[in-house]
Amino acid sequence: MLRFLLLVLASFAVTEVAAYVLHRWVFHGVLWRIHRTHHDPEHGHGHGVFEANDLFSLGFAALSLGLMWVGREAPLASAAFAWGTGIAVYGLLYFVLHDLYAHRRFMPFKTKNPAAQAVKRAHGRHHQSFSQEGQEPYGLFLFPPSMGRRMKRRRDAV
Repeated sequence: MLRFLLLVLASFAVTEVAAYVLHRWVFHGVLWRIHRTHHDPEHGHGHGVFEANDLFSLGFAALSLGLMWVGREAPLASAAFAWGTGIAVYGLLYFVLHDLYAHRRFMPFKTKNPAAQAVKRAHGRHHQSFSQEGQEPYGLFLFPPSMGRRMKRRRDAV
């Protein structure tokens, strides 16, 4: 059981690093046309329930479910099931903190939890720009503490 939990935690951490790398160099690079819908209100964010950027979440969910499927025979003994679970836990926290809390999509809520507020403020820094170049932080959980502090927010002109 301890091995399973350690693998889930490792998967969660690797998922955050992978999310950072993909977000910075792929989503803000060759897949900008899709990811742009998350940054630009004129192309989806705030217009309707779904945005093209949600396709990325479906891809990560498919990877998670695929790994869990591979390890379904002996879930607690399977590294694949543990890695799939870590990705799923990351996805759930991402959905709650990013979509529901930070972007107020679907069923928005407020909280006074300092960690959630720091994540929201840091993510707000990333959204100060509508441009493809973007700005830090590209990850959701890994950011310098100063980015989680209250700051004056500015947005680029479209």
